[in-house]
Amino acid sequence: MAELHLLEDLDAIGFTEYEAKVFLALLKDHPATGYQLSKAAGIPRSMVYEALGRLDARGVVLKTEEAKATLYRPMPPGIMLDRLSMEHERRMQALRTGLESLYIRRDEGYLWTFSGESPVLSYAANMLDNAEQEAMLVLADAHLDALGAHVIAAHQRGVSLGVLLTGEGTLDVGQVAYHPPTESKLHKLADSLVVVVDEQEVLIASAQPDCTATVTTNDNMVQIGRQFVWMELFAHRIFSQIGTDLLDRLDPADREVFEAVGRGR
Repeated sequence: MAELHLLEDLDAIGFTEYEAKVFLALLKDHPATGYQLSKAAGIPRSMVYEALGRLDARGVVLKTEEAKATLYRPMPPGIMLDRLSMEHERRMQALRTGLESLYIRRDEGYLWTFSGESPVLSYAANMLDNAEQEAMLVLADAHLDALGAHVIAAHQRGVSLGVLLTGEGTLDVGQVAYHPPTESKLHKLADSLVVVVDEQEVLIASAQPDCTATVTTNDNMVQIGRQFVWMELFAHRIFSQIGTDLLDRLDPADREVFEAVGRGR
């Protein structure tokens, strides 16, 4: 099972199936000839030499010409991965520069949707990284874990933060309110993510069923998202300042809701 994952990961960084199988076989037993690798990897001899040729060209294997055969050994994995990582980083930086030069941001006010936990969290992180004045957020525990460093970095840049936490996690920067986890589940906030930045853009996402997010610069939607977080923070702040005499004047149903909001946890 572990080797299957290694094959999948090698495929993800550009190895063909045969290249990956030959490289893994070579890691386990070297030096080796093409014939030996063919047997160890379970692939045709003609394909072994083709794969070895490509691996050699990429600097993934080393070879030596002996009298009767060519022997191969693998490049040490750490050296190979460090080099590939640097090449990838250079390529990504060149792409970033080139693609950003082509991209023209337009704020049409449409509601855009996309799915996938990684894309959603990356988009939210980018919003926080580019925040200049204010960020208002609703974060479940998983989102706090993924975005906490970006939230703290925004705070350190002087961005005003208002954060409603709906799980068990804590945060020590900005204005923070804690929504009771039980109430969060009841009100379907337990898996919700809301990010509102600079009163210009809002992201609203839910983990169910496939972590689908909606983002928009529509001013009405942005203000609704911001006001939701602001009102939650306001309610928690006010509750901490009032006494039981005022609570006793409330309708029992209203008091129950108000206390649930104000309790935090």
